[in-house]
Amino acid sequence: MKLIVGIGNPGQEYERTRHNVGFDVLDRLARRLAPGEVARARFKGATVESSLGEEKVLMLKPTTYVNCTGEAIGEAVRFYKLAPSEDLLVIVDDTALPCGTIRMRPSGGNGGHNGLSNISQHLGNDNWARLRIGIDSPGQIPLKNYVLGRFAPEQEEALQPALEQAVGATECWLKEGVTTAMNQYNATD
Repeated sequence: MKLIVGIGNPGQEYERTRHNVGFDVLDRLARRLAPGEVARARFKGATVESSLGEEKVLMLKPTTYVNCTGEAIGEAVRFYKLAPSEDLLVIVDDTALPCGTIRMRPSGGNGGHNGLSNISQHLGNDNWARLRIGIDSPGQIPLKNYVLGRFAPEQEEALQPALEQAVGATECWLKEGVTTAMNQYNATD
């Protein structure tokens, strides 16, 4: 079983905000891997189950709000007895990356992201894969206002292909692992 988590906030008021790009990628992935499936309420979130080849896949959108995402992930990891370093991928927004850039990592720090910090707290370590989706730096805008805001038209234009690339990178992670996904999908500097 592989667990793929998109980070975001629940509720219509947060749809299409910068902080919800993880949800946006997961929605696209679910349409591809499990067309027509209806999400079930489990693990403090909305889940869709599918498979890719022989691998079972659980896609999870926590309903705990971004800063408490670890609660939902911790429940799912414990229930399925998953090894986060092998079985978990978290899709998250990143203000340190230009909008439209994606970057896969096998592990790492939280980069100031409270949701990632909460996941590490609930799992006891940082040793799990993450797929970061660039949303640009907030500049002079307060961080909270920026991540809870909607994309500017030019950002939206840059974001759309990145969301599809993120789906491809996630499928690659499922089929071939984090190293291959990094080699194929990480932007070169």
